[in-house]
Amino acid sequence: MFTGIIESLGKVQEIKKDKDNVHITIESLITDELKIDQSVAHNGICMTIVSINKNLYTVTAIAETIKKTNLSQLKVGDSVNLERAMRLGDRLDGHIVQGHVDQVATCIVANETNGSWFYTFEYDDAIGNITIEKGSITVNGVSLTVVDSRKNQFSVAIIPYTYEHTNFNSFENGTKVNLEFDLIGKYISKLYSNK
Repeated sequence: MFTGIIESLGKVQEIKKDKDNVHITIESLITDELKIDQSVAHNGICMTIVSINKNLYTVTAIAETIKKTNLSQLKVGDSVNLERAMRLGDRLDGHIVQGHVDQVATCIVANETNGSWFYTFEYDDAIGNITIEKGSITVNGVSLTVVDSRKNQFSVAIIPYTYEHTNFNSFENGTKVNLEFDLIGKYISKLYSNK
């Protein structure tokens, strides 16, 4: 379980294909605090650390993960939002995040608005996922509040701190992002689809 509060940015150093798997090596300021077999969210994707070498560590993504996330868009040099799993007894500063990406969305608006930033994302609503006005959404692992919920779109506003300390500062029109919809929204969606 995660909270959607990003701890650090990592930088992709190597991407290595191995049959249907992809091994991703990341440089991070928190590497010395990590251990093999630990779960870390990478742009909201829960992945297991398989090796550590000085300030670098490697995670492996299987075909299913690659198919359902934006990992196929990742390039050497890209920044990745990182969050370690929450500890029992810690404050839940964001919202409950599983690290299981529901689908990919496309950024269609990325604007600075007098000191903060405003983003709109479009997603395929045929899958049945929904956002709720003032509800929670996870975008690339970041816990955010929906400010404009529509049928297949939603918007979020980003404060300067979030902009500077996550990979939101690299988003532009066309950027693909990982979405994890709020558990409560998923429940409501299923409830109403069964009527």
